[in-house]
Amino acid sequence: METQFIQRFDRRRNFQYVNDEPSVMHCHHYATLFTRLALQMRSLGGPELLARAMEENFYLVLKKYYIRYVTGSVEEKIRVAEDYFALVGMGSLSITFAPSGGKAEMRHSHVDEGWIEKWGRTDYPVNFMGNGYLAAVFALAAGRLVGGYRVEETESIVTGAPLSRFVITEKGGPA
Repeated sequence: METQFIQRFDRRRNFQYVNDEPSVMHCHHYATLFTRLALQMRSLGGPELLARAMEENFYLVLKKYYIRYVTGSVEEKIRVAEDYFALVGMGSLSITFAPSGGKAEMRHSHVDEGWIEKWGRTDYPVNFMGNGYLAAVFALAAGRLVGGYRVEETESIVTGAPLSRFVITEKGGPA
């Protein structure tokens, strides 16, 4: 089954929809400015808040998608999550899933590549949006609620690595 990606624009309300979900497509300037603001607000938990907002948002978007289009197999949910990440312009994602955790790789990352274009390389990962997306995907694939997974970016395109790598673990499980 091909992942559904139906875009429409409501001219009367000036809203864009993807699969009947309100959607805003942002350039890398917008995404990297939000990321930079999160880093500037580190003392208030800015990076964690940005990741959590992404997790909560995409948990709902993907859950509705799974209810509408997917039969429910874990493999199908993971494939759709990988496709959806690319279709909404966030990058290229490959996920290895297990209920206790797993890993993911990004060969391309809208956030990382935009950050490099805007400010150059850093010594630390900045893809908090990717972290949140992966936490949502793992929660849904495992049939759990938001907030059940920890995501750590162990290698990052923004630091000069050829791809970004993430390790995903259950909260309360091994770190």
